Formats: sequence, structure tokens, C-alpha cells
Amino acid sequence: MHNKQSNSQAMSENYEIDKVDIQILHLLMQDAMTPFTEIAQKIGVSPGTIHVRMKKMDAMGLIKSSHLMVNPQKLGYGITAFLGVYLDKSSMYDSVVKELEKIPEIVDCHYMTGTYSMFLKIICKDTNHLKKVLHDGIQPINGIDRTETSISLEESFSRPMKIELNGRKDF
Repeated sequence: MHNKQSNSQAMSENYEIDKVDIQILHLLMQDAMTPFTEIAQKIGVSPGTIHVRMKKMDAMGLIKSSHLMVNPQKLGYGITAFLGVYLDKSSMYDSVVKELEKIPEIVDCHYMTGTYSMFLKIICKDTNHLKKVLHDGIQPINGIDRTETSISLEESFSRPMKIELNGRKDF
């Protein structure tokens, strides 16, 4: 088993992505549920090629995850809020993150430069739910000095990043 992992690691370290890989990633970033057979047909390769290349890109650590995105409003979560967090000391970042990870309403957490130490995205059912998350969940965490909350009125768009290969965008 160890040899298999070592061989896989060695193979992924020498692997360089190309136009086909970018096309595969582009299609899957648009819809992660697209069958490999459909991707293969669209870009003119075999389904086996898609499978092998996906395994290689996964082994490289290029693919962070694949997940289904749902519409929070359709599930009764009508509030999206962004929270700027000021830490007492930047050295408390790791311990604060461990506590924030326990709060399921926090869906994104970023370590920041600039005004805030951290920036969070929070999804809640309503303003009372948000108040409870802030008051009972986030603000009591040791290391958090204060927070600033903004509520999103509308998400105008959300999209995957555009991938380029050697500065080219033509595929």
C-alpha cells in the first residue's frame, strides 16, 4: 500500500495540467454532477481519460472538494450576513478558528489583512437566529475583541473562478 501511495505521489508531482484538464475542470466547476461520459463527449476524449485525469488532479491536491450547493432561502434560511471580527491578539487566531468551526451557521471563514482580523459568512433563518448566533455563539469566544455585522440584501451572482493555462483564456 505504501508503494502505491508513493507511486501516486511521484506521478502527481511530475504531472502538469494542460488544455484538456482545464476543460474538464471548467465543466465540473459549472456543474459538479456532470457525468464523465458527458464531459468526455464534449471535449472529444474517452470517459477513461476523464477518470484518470481527475485522479491525477486529485492526487496533486488541485481539487479541493466537490459539493452540492443548495439555495438557502428555499430551505428557510433567509439571512446571509458578513461579520468582520477583531481579535484581541493575532496569536489567538488558531484557537478562535477552532471555536468558530463548531458553529454550523458559519459557512466561510477568512484570515484577513486590513481592517478586520477575520471575515465570516453566516447563513441564518432570520434576524432572531442571527442574533442568537452572534450573542451566544461568536461574541463569547475567548480572543474575539469585537465584531461588525453586515446583512446581505441580495447575492447578485456567485461563480467559480476562471482558470487560465499559461495566460491563455481561449478554451
